[in-house]
Amino acid sequence: MKLFIAGHNGMVGGALVRRFRREPDVTLLLRTRQELDLLKQAAVADFLAAEKPDTVIMAAAKVGGILANNTYPADFGYDNLVIATNTIHGAFAAGVKRFLFLGSSCIYPKLAPQPMAESCLLTGPLEPTNEAYAIAKIAGLKLCEYFRKQHGVLYHSAMPTNLYGPGDNYHLQNSHVMPALIRKFHEAKQAGRAEVTAWGTGSPKREFLHVDELADACAFLLKQANPPDLINVGTGTDATIRELTEIVAATVGFKGRIAWDATKPDGTPRKLMDVSRLTALGWRARVGLREGVAQTYASFLAEQTAGTLRG
Repeated sequence: MKLFIAGHNGMVGGALVRRFRREPDVTLLLRTRQELDLLKQAAVADFLAAEKPDTVIMAAAKVGGILANNTYPADFGYDNLVIATNTIHGAFAAGVKRFLFLGSSCIYPKLAPQPMAESCLLTGPLEPTNEAYAIAKIAGLKLCEYFRKQHGVLYHSAMPTNLYGPGDNYHLQNSHVMPALIRKFHEAKQAGRAEVTAWGTGSPKREFLHVDELADACAFLLKQANPPDLINVGTGTDATIRELTEIVAATVGFKGRIAWDATKPDGTPRKLMDVSRLTALGWRARVGLREGVAQTYASFLAEQTAGTLRG
């Protein structure tokens, strides 16, 4: 299999590269953003027509946390829409038979029944703070569904829950909650600070999946002869932000006080995936949250030492 991983330098793409390099019958096709700008339709079409991969995994996206999504909705909406449409249509035009589109749990309604099943898509309003990103991802997964329906190509989508792990973005303002907490507590420990302020009330519940587990789930899905159009990928368990914060503080070794700033937004009250569809196919997550945070903090320290830390 000749596999094009779009976005291989990101956290998800890096995990996919690590996973598929273990497959002896897979040849990886990789391009940096400088070599191939996915925002340029003609460049994407020409690349796919010339290289003719058998399979594409779409891991490229403009991503960020609550603050970034809420501040730059036009950027998140436009960039992710264009990346999706350019790559999906370009792949079809080039004769690519299989396409795995990766979305996000934010595609589901803000107040969706918990845990969130695939069937709740488009049944209610989205979380306003990341609506633009969610709409772009919904458009991408629906486009895959439509190409499969109309043309018979095996274009399907996987919706991962909140991801973390090696290669994450640790920017204090523009990153997701776990990497932001890891950096915040690490720097507080280094500086000997007595207190760290965490955003919100700590009451929202979130599900977290190690990115290497997502990559393994993708490899599993690509071996399925007739996968669902849309499938959730997660652990099926969640924790409050307060619990996560305490786990991160303990893992880092921060001994001070945690103060909660309730003036900051909490976001969606709960986001837990219904993973019964994936479990029924035979795949389930194995890395627990404490183990995963410990692994990720070790990666954070290694990336900091190597000078490759993002953010």
